[in-house]
Amino acid sequence: MKILALEFSSRRRSVAVADGANLLAKVETNEVSQSPLMLVDQALGEADIDQTHVETIALGIGPGSYTGIRSAIATAQGWQFANDINLYTTSSAEILASTARTNGIRGKVHFIIDAQRHEYYQTTWKLTDDSQTESAPLQIIGVSEAATLEAHGPDATGFPFCTPLYPDAAALARMAASQTRFPPCKPIEPIYIRSIDFTKAPPPRAL
Repeated sequence: MKILALEFSSRRRSVAVADGANLLAKVETNEVSQSPLMLVDQALGEADIDQTHVETIALGIGPGSYTGIRSAIATAQGWQFANDINLYTTSSAEILASTARTNGIRGKVHFIIDAQRHEYYQTTWKLTDDSQTESAPLQIIGVSEAATLEAHGPDATGFPFCTPLYPDAAALARMAASQTRFPPCKPIEPIYIRSIDFTKAPPPRAL
């Protein structure tokens, strides 16, 4: 199964191409303005895979960079609609946990992701040699609490006990390779657990 994986939820955006569990190519950039299609073309070129041979697109859907996630969704969904191929989506927090496990991190591990407004998404996973299990689901915490955690994440810079770590498209491709069933095609929404706040506009003044 030829897999194209896109992970754009952090400032380090990555695209990977795999044949099953075998990674063929990976490209990444810190240039958030770079076109997703340019990264896709580069990764497919390095893997020597024609775009018509892609059978599955794997996609990280956040939480994280709203603009990055939206651009990746638009790219993946458009590709799926045009080519009628499989689409696998998963939380970027789960991809982060898989990336950590690939890097040899084990035990009870905290992850943090910037949620803006001086807040952070936080989740906890148990990582072993054989598996990864979410032990505390995503929640929003304040910056003061995030600063006390021994955590990993793409936005950990500046916290005394945190180590920078970015969700990796190669880890996402491996996750997709383990799937045997894919849901039918439907619109994709990013993961965004913050409640939506808005202020109702006042009624127009009479003239």
